[in-house]
Parts: sequence; C-alpha cells; structure tokens
Amino acid sequence: MMAFFDTDLGIVILTLLKSLALIVPLLIGVAYLTYAERKVMGAIQLRKGPNIVGPFGLAQPFADALKMMFKETIIPAGSDRILFMMAPMITFGLAVVAWAVIPVNDHWAIANINVGILYLLAISSLGVYGIIIAGWASNSKYAFLGAMRSAAQMVSYEVSMGFVIVTVLICVGSLNLNDIVMAQRHIWFAIPLFPMFVVFFISGLAETNRAPFDLAEGETEIVAGFFVEYSAMSFALFFLGEYANMILISATTTILFLGGWLSPIPFAPFIWVPGVIWFLLKLFACLFVFIWVRATFPRYRYDQLMALGWKVFLPLSLGYLVLVAGVLEVFGWLPNA
Repeated sequence: MMAFFDTDLGIVILTLLKSLALIVPLLIGVAYLTYAERKVMGAIQLRKGPNIVGPFGLAQPFADALKMMFKETIIPAGSDRILFMMAPMITFGLAVVAWAVIPVNDHWAIANINVGILYLLAISSLGVYGIIIAGWASNSKYAFLGAMRSAAQMVSYEVSMGFVIVTVLICVGSLNLNDIVMAQRHIWFAIPLFPMFVVFFISGLAETNRAPFDLAEGETEIVAGFFVEYSAMSFALFFLGEYANMILISATTTILFLGGWLSPIPFAPFIWVPGVIWFLLKLFACLFVFIWVRATFPRYRYDQLMALGWKVFLPLSLGYLVLVAGVLEVFGWLPNA
C-alpha cells in the first residue's frame, strides 16, 4: 500500500485526499463562523442571535446556503459578463489555495515548502485583483469606488505586514512555517515582539476589510461597495472568501506569534493535549477578537485609515525591525535560544 503512494498516481491521489481533509473542515468552519459571529454579536448587543432554525439555531448556516443556491444570479446589463463572474471565483479560490502551506500540527501541511511565508505573501497580494475586477466589471460607480478603496487599503497595510513578517523571519532564520513555529518552543514571539504582534493583527483587520476598517463595504456611503451588484452564489463566494480570509489571518497570527500547535505550558508535560487542539484554540481566540472588534468599534474615516497605515504602522514596524536586527547583530540573541 505504501509503495502505491510512492508512484506518480499515488502522489496525486494522496495530495487530493490531503486537500479534501483540509478544504471540507475549512468550508464547514467558514459556515459556522458566520453563525458564531451572529451569536457573539447578539450577546454583546443583548439579543439572542440565530435561534430558530435547528436547535440553538445551529442549522442557520445551511439554511443561508440553500437560500443563496436557489436565488437567481442577476448580471447587470452594462457589465463585462465574463469578468463579472470570474471575480468572486478568484477571490474565493485564492482564499482556499493559501491554506496549502498552513501547518496545523508538526509537518501537517499539504505542502511543507521552504518558502511557505513567501507563498502566503504572494497569494495575499493577488487577492486584490478579484476585488478590482469585481468593481470594474460591475459597471457601477458605487462598486468601482468600493474596489478602489479596498485596493488602496490592502496595498497600504501589506507594507506594514511585510515588515512585521521580516522581523519574525530574522529571529528564526528560515522561511518555512514549520520552522517558525518550532522556534517558539521556549517563548512565543508575541512576547518579545509584542508591538509587531499588535500591528500585524490590526493590519489583518484592514486586509480582510473588517470593522473598523470596512470602508470598502461602507453601507452608509457606497451601499456594500465592490460587490453591490452581486447576488445569489456569486455574492456567496465573496462572503465565503471574506470569512476564509479571516480564518487565514488568524491562522497566520497563530503561527507567527502564538506558537502554532505548541502548548502554552511547556514545563508541564503531564498535561498532554494534541497539537491540533492547541492550534484550533488559538485560532478561535483570534477569531473571537475579530468579532469583538466589529461589535465594539465604530468605522474609521478613510483619511484616518490611511494615516494609521502610513504614518503610524509603517514607521513603527520599520523602526522595530531595525531595533530587532540591531539587537540580534550586537548581542547574538535569539528569542528561541
């Protein structure tokens, strides 16, 4: 049996099985993240949230999916039909393929490549194309304005996120995500690199167009932004892509700063919990903060959003990068030493 998986056909089948083992739980997680968000926001705002469809409202995500599947897909008369339909597929596809290099446990990744962090940066940079294409192909002023806002926002905050990632990489000496996690076996990078941890997480909110940085979807100004003309499953793909990106940012934060699957109690070996469980608990904690922030903070003005990215986060991340590099050069100290 093992010899079969060493053949070309066996490798293809094994890769497909790995992909299904990742994609199916991811899609279920995306569906129930929408449920969790509505429940958590309901509790914060002193209301119940979904509680009718199924016990405790647990069937609500499937009811929403069926509703989207049976709705009519409306294509605006003046739109570019091909690009209009391609945009949500690009957005959702990129949100899924980025997971190929995410390790949920030691060497548990579809592709454990040596440049995994560069792969993530490349995929996240491509994500802006789906949004720009959607805004342009819709032939709507509101959609185009939302797309331009989103593109400027994502590009602005990617610069700071890049400096944060470089700061982590010089502490590890490797671009492999598995190595980054193992470098935190003594101390999580969230402690010595706490300012970078904060900058990365807040930049992640801006990258995913989440409150308080949801300017691209500002209902009060541009009526849902770049996907205002979308309906049915094309709208659902944008919706799923946003929540899949939320989970991806949370997973990346967990790997870079929270020790991935490593236990937070390294000096208590008698307390054994599988690494996947630790990874998921940290992931859920990050997602809870995503929802908490949305329910708590008002939306920024666009000039405040740009000022925060270029005048605060960029100098802070660049300065901390120089500081960390100087400490490593002068003292030869590493956080995992």
